[in-house]
Amino acid sequence: MTTVALERRAREARSRAAVRAWQYRQRHHAHGVWFGLRRILTQAAEAYAIDAVEAGALLDEGMLAEPVGSKLEPPKTVIFVPQARLATLVSRRALPLRLGGEMLEARCIALVRW
Repeated sequence: MTTVALERRAREARSRAAVRAWQYRQRHHAHGVWFGLRRILTQAAEAYAIDAVEAGALLDEGMLAEPVGSKLEPPKTVIFVPQARLATLVSRRALPLRLGGEMLEARCIALVRW
């Protein structure tokens, strides 16, 4: 093999190692938040974005916000809501039940348990 090819392979290996180290560091700094968010999403059958006023009303009714939502940046209000109560929320907008852009952009999320 030529020196140029060996240098290219070494650069690619260093690049992969740097990316892998960055990913591990990000997971360590998250302190299990992503795992916790995925865990509550597995307990949900449906997800909806709601406005802050209705989320506040749900909290005033005694429903509890999931602690993992406050650990995200920006903080989110994630609440499990009964299907019957969810039907009365005017601002609800269906979200795909996965960690994607729409889910991460929503500030207040109502989930329906299985």
